[in-house]
Amino acid sequence: MSELKRELYAPDEFDDLAAIDAEGDPESGKPLSRKDFRRQKRKRRRKVMLAVLPTMLTLGNGVCGLGAIAVAISGVELDWPLEQKLFTSGMLIFGGMLFDALDGSAARMTGQETEFGAQLDSLCDAVTFGTAPAVIIWRITDALPQRFLWAAGVLFTLCVLIRLARFNVETGEDDSHETFEGLPSPAAAGTLAAFAIAMPDLKDLASNKIYHESIQAVANAALVASHYFIPALAGVLAYLMVSRFQYPHLVAQWVKGRRTTHQIGQAMFAVGGVFLLHWLALPIAFCYFAFAAPLRSLMRSWRGQNGVKE
Repeated sequence: MSELKRELYAPDEFDDLAAIDAEGDPESGKPLSRKDFRRQKRKRRRKVMLAVLPTMLTLGNGVCGLGAIAVAISGVELDWPLEQKLFTSGMLIFGGMLFDALDGSAARMTGQETEFGAQLDSLCDAVTFGTAPAVIIWRITDALPQRFLWAAGVLFTLCVLIRLARFNVETGEDDSHETFEGLPSPAAAGTLAAFAIAMPDLKDLASNKIYHESIQAVANAALVASHYFIPALAGVLAYLMVSRFQYPHLVAQWVKGRRTTHQIGQAMFAVGGVFLLHWLALPIAFCYFAFAAPLRSLMRSWRGQNGVKE
């Protein structure tokens, strides 16, 4: 039996498999017939495939993060415009978000929730949601001093690491996984990636003559402002990640069927926004998720202090 199987199986399952390999049926102790042996072998293969599935999904997250970094820092060897490189990096971060959303569900469905998987998940998250967005910050603008961009990227990555470490320490096995304390690192990374993805569309609005002059003027102003806004946004997102604001776990709530009418309305509004605005809807949706919870919390606090009824 390999060391990988020792990691993926619970101790009693591993002992059963070892007994089948060495002695036959672990229940009766009798040697297996060729037919029964093949049946047990197929059964073990299915178990191994199910056991490996969450790990492969987690590693897919890490691959997306490394790919995002590689594309963002590439030079003349990748003959793409900078906007296209950052668009691809942003899409790869979104791919990592998809893998990250699936690996936990796959682990729970297959009964393969292990400490090994939890630690591997955090390491891949640190790459995809910590390092890759920092590289995008460093590459997305040259309007600010490089030391400021480096500081913004480093601050963002450090807060991702703190967020992940705090989540691992404070989240117990009986946690409902329906809320987060602090902005989740995938959502923070997704917000920055959304701006990178929207940049080509915004540039097209600003330069394409088919659009009205007023639309071009607004798009051009937004394009110029984004060079200053995105690094500042990274600092705000870094703070929100280590804050104590409560955020809903949307994926878990939807999987469990706990969808409110308000959430369904928001989802429909988001789909309509994507249809009308294309990629430009992504930054709006992610900024709404990032800032809605703290703004509601601050409003409740203000009302409580001033005796205002909701």
